[in-house]
Amino acid sequence: MLRKIRAHIAYRISHIAKGLSLCLLSALLLIFSFPNSNLWLFAWFGFVPLFFALRDKSKIQAFLLAYFTGVIFWLGIIYWLIHVTFIGMVILALYLALYFGVFGLIAHCYALYLPGRQAPQNMTGEAGAIRYTLILPSVWVILEYIRSHLFTGFPWALLGYSQYLNLPVIQIADITGAWGVSFLIMMGNVTLYGLIINFRLPFTVYRLPFSRGEDKRYTVHKTRSLAISLFALTFVLAYGYYRLHATRYTVNGTRIKISIIQGNILQELKWDMRARDLIMQKYFELTSKAAKDNPDLIIWPEAALPVVLEDEPAYYLRLCDYIKTLNKPLLFGSVTLRQDLYYNSALLLSGEAKLLNQYDKLHLVPFGEYVPFRDILKFLDTIAPIGDIAKGKDYTIFGFPVNFGVLICFEDVFPGLARNFVTRGAKFLVNITNDAWFGKTSEAYQHLSASVFRAVENRIYLVRCANTGVSAFISPLGKITAWVNDSKGNNIFVSGYRTETMSISYDKPSFYNRYGDIFPACCLFVVLYATISKVYKKKEV
Repeated sequence: MLRKIRAHIAYRISHIAKGLSLCLLSALLLIFSFPNSNLWLFAWFGFVPLFFALRDKSKIQAFLLAYFTGVIFWLGIIYWLIHVTFIGMVILALYLALYFGVFGLIAHCYALYLPGRQAPQNMTGEAGAIRYTLILPSVWVILEYIRSHLFTGFPWALLGYSQYLNLPVIQIADITGAWGVSFLIMMGNVTLYGLIINFRLPFTVYRLPFSRGEDKRYTVHKTRSLAISLFALTFVLAYGYYRLHATRYTVNGTRIKISIIQGNILQELKWDMRARDLIMQKYFELTSKAAKDNPDLIIWPEAALPVVLEDEPAYYLRLCDYIKTLNKPLLFGSVTLRQDLYYNSALLLSGEAKLLNQYDKLHLVPFGEYVPFRDILKFLDTIAPIGDIAKGKDYTIFGFPVNFGVLICFEDVFPGLARNFVTRGAKFLVNITNDAWFGKTSEAYQHLSASVFRAVENRIYLVRCANTGVSAFISPLGKITAWVNDSKGNNIFVSGYRTETMSISYDKPSFYNRYGDIFPACCLFVVLYATISKVYKKKEV
């Protein structure tokens, strides 16, 4: 008896260890598919080990295994937050992993390609094969969409962002947004898993009934499932190569020359009163070099002015005097103060140092630029060192020399913000940011990947100017055409400038720009239809 108990315990431990190992493998594959590793191919099969781990599991086990995968994944993705807050990093990872957990639970409920459970009656046959090819990708997109909006939203490291260097695939984003790329990757994972478990059974899926009775075979015409996936991938690639070979985004437009300045000011010096003059001088020196290229516009990064503008007017006047000597327009970031409220702002000066326009950041970083529920969470007052940053009110369009909009800091990870600027007349976008907080980590490149999608979605140029990098020019095709880097090719935590000429076209807006997030709505329809159909079939039985 004791021997049987030991054997049973050993089996259970081995079973659990196997499941956790598969989950760990999935998390690692997904982590390495994102920057800095950029092994984007891993994303196309990164979920397959997780699907194997979910075989023959209960609902709670499916949730916990998927949740464990999510915790490891998010710790590997947002590890750079440890430079700011260790507790915050852990709490955020635990929260974000919930979406993985829900995904695993839903996969279990639909028994999608998970041998070890009896297939629901409405999931067999040709129609079933089509459904389970579409449902999981749709569920994943819906969860990403919810994550991007709930609690102010955190649309960081969307599955599609792993493909930001895979130019043919990401072109579809001008129709579906980044959501379509996420959908395609998940469809690839589901299809690949189905092929693996059916390798020896060309037209059937072998399943053990949940009741552990006799083995049964549930006929599934997987040929249609595979055909759907291959058709989707072929269509996306064909569309992508067509867009990449189109020339309308690079010719026959208004040419504008822009210089971006990467000051590389370390965060510990950023607000050090003793470093103010040094910071100003460094920006002046780099800007003077860039001015020799005769740009139409010079850009400094977020909060480049090392003071609150209204509190230290002498520094602003010094900047104005310098701009007059160059006679070049300057867009720069600064903290501003109006009516006892602080704003994270972007300001545009003309060559005569006249303030042409100002944009105040619309989407603030919770616990970074403001403390939510401050009256309740009074013990968190020390998190925002200069008090709450106030939210801007307007989508400001800068009208000189060509209409453009500005996204400050992580505003570029929100597709809706970029889209709203373009629908209001912006012909290109500028992202000014300061990622010095997070050290020499993958954060800067993860941030860059989001900017690539904003350019493709709206088919416009996007110019990034970052304090410590990555500062770059991104074409409407999502191609990074130029970087600020040093002689060794390093592009973060280096100082320098880059001047590039862009051809701003005035084509019709993209489908995504005109109609927005229709694709997630379609995914919701697919899931609702499948769910209602499943419930209806159960009632018939």
